[in-house]
Amino acid sequence: MAMAVFLPAVPGYATAGAATQGSVQPQSQPDVRSHAFYVLDESDATVLAARHEHVPVPIASITKLMTALVVLEAGQPMDEMLAITADDVRGTPGSHSRLAPGARLSREDLLRVALMSSENRATHALCRRYADGLPACVRAMNEKAAALGMGTARFVEPTGLSSRNVASPEDLAKLVLAASANPLVRDYSTAASHTVLVNRQPLEYRNTNLLVGNPAWQVSVQKTGYISEAGRCLVMQAVIDGRQVVIVLLNSYGKLTRIADAKRIRAWMELRRRTEAG
Repeated sequence: MAMAVFLPAVPGYATAGAATQGSVQPQSQPDVRSHAFYVLDESDATVLAARHEHVPVPIASITKLMTALVVLEAGQPMDEMLAITADDVRGTPGSHSRLAPGARLSREDLLRVALMSSENRATHALCRRYADGLPACVRAMNEKAAALGMGTARFVEPTGLSSRNVASPEDLAKLVLAASANPLVRDYSTAASHTVLVNRQPLEYRNTNLLVGNPAWQVSVQKTGYISEAGRCLVMQAVIDGRQVVIVLLNSYGKLTRIADAKRIRAWMELRRRTEAG
């Protein structure tokens, strides 16, 4: 009697039927655990995989990509020193920050720590010091979203702490593409670490995306996010299997699920390409 051969389960893959027994074939969709996701191949604007891609949901600190775009497009001096104030504390309730009222950083440093380390007070200060103030900054964010064709996007504040900041995965891919066109957003969001001086004391900030420091990944733009209503989120642009790809992952339930999902998407893409070339 012939012995049965049992293949180990591989996330994102499926074993083929009797005609190709022993081979491993990619599933039609990657085994993504995040509630909603979107994977876009930029080379030909092909949507490789998606789930709940048209549904607007809270986006947490993914918001900061839009804040960064409108702040940079305002053209204010990057070396101007800005102070953290009590307004920035009141505007970011419940969030941890090492920037106490009175701390002074350049606009560049505030933007760096906002993008790479998701610093909420830094983000609030940037928008508060926008020309004509915070309401004008939020208005510019919504106008920018409309200009990008993000029909589901709505912003009520700059940090992402409000669950009323919403967008669909498909629209967030448009935001990532716009962010990737700005070299400062690309640079600041993908720095592994950055040190600032506050009252002559160094404060080191590290990137919230573990893939940035992984030499196997070529990440060109990224942003993470978390509030309870949004779950853990991740958007990024990366080169996978020689192709520029945008990945949007929303409402992941565990601390490492969004990173694992990105890895599962990459493995699924690589196997699919090998199978097609086969």
